[in-house]
Amino acid sequence: MVRTVANIPEAALARFRAGTAIPAHPLALTASRTLNEGRQRALSRYYIDAGAGGLAVGVHTTQFAIREAGLYEPVLRLAGETAADWAEAPLLMIAGVAGRTEQALAEAQAAAGLGYHAVLLSLAAFRGASEDELIGHCRRVAREMPVVGFYLQSAVGGVPLPFSFWRRFAELDNVIGIKIAPFTRYGTLDVVRAVAEAGAEDRIALYTGNDDNILLDLVTPWHFPRGDGMVELRVVGGLLGHWSVWVKSVVEMLNRVHAAVAEDRIDRHLLALAGQITDCNAAFFDAANGFRGCIAGVHEVLRRQGLLDGIWCLDPEETLSPGQAAGIDRVCQAYPHLNDDSFVAENLERWLSP
Repeated sequence: MVRTVANIPEAALARFRAGTAIPAHPLALTASRTLNEGRQRALSRYYIDAGAGGLAVGVHTTQFAIREAGLYEPVLRLAGETAADWAEAPLLMIAGVAGRTEQALAEAQAAAGLGYHAVLLSLAAFRGASEDELIGHCRRVAREMPVVGFYLQSAVGGVPLPFSFWRRFAELDNVIGIKIAPFTRYGTLDVVRAVAEAGAEDRIALYTGNDDNILLDLVTPWHFPRGDGMVELRVVGGLLGHWSVWVKSVVEMLNRVHAAVAEDRIDRHLLALAGQITDCNAAFFDAANGFRGCIAGVHEVLRRQGLLDGIWCLDPEETLSPGQAAGIDRVCQAYPHLNDDSFVAENLERWLSP
């Protein structure tokens, strides 16, 4: 089942291009490390009611090991069915796609069959490949599904991707967005400049995945010369694991950013949030230990709110690092205005209903 941009609901695509919050969906497990369907469904309902404009499922935060565990299609199916039943307006549903070309195509086709609109394309399996191989792979997947490019940071398995790659990638048909997550300003600049030089800014929406620089990505105007003038690009939304927690507050913050940008009014109070958000992310994502506890950290925040029963990951060795829980304690106490605990408490029973 080949899908193109024309297959995406018009309202969902417009929301994506304007900029929205797209949580990278975690995986809810039982203590025996099997899928907890009730909790998984509750997470999707939470994101929808919090105001997310899409869901990204089968991505890093969902745990790449769902493939070996036989959970890829069941998890995608559950999220898709929940979104269809629960959301009042269509969401942009994005499926994570990984592996070499044969695997990626099979996953893209599975996602299309489950009603997903686009794929987030991981290139981690192509370490050491030539740029021509990378572009060939991306082109082949884009023939099956609309693609959101993914610049994943090296610390968690990403492949360094130069400007020349992104310049060619931006010219591919059926590319609708790029998640920028190299965790470096140089890499971020490469992506934005590549889209500008390709003249693709109206077709390709830029989303931050730079967990260490979320708010500053969103308020930065990027200016590049074109012809006799300058063109301005902006990162319009976020697709990231950090936005799988405290989502109601995330949506409110993003709306505040959009309003400030429209009015050309970025004040110091808004900028002050940037450091606070990064401080939270350092604790949630275990930056002190090379991000080893990043998924467990997200789970811990959701567990404290009652959305998850525990922090179990598919790999029993994947858990909080020493001192990480204390770090999460600290930022929760320091920045109570960033959480959405009351929103979750008011709705949790309803989200957990069958």
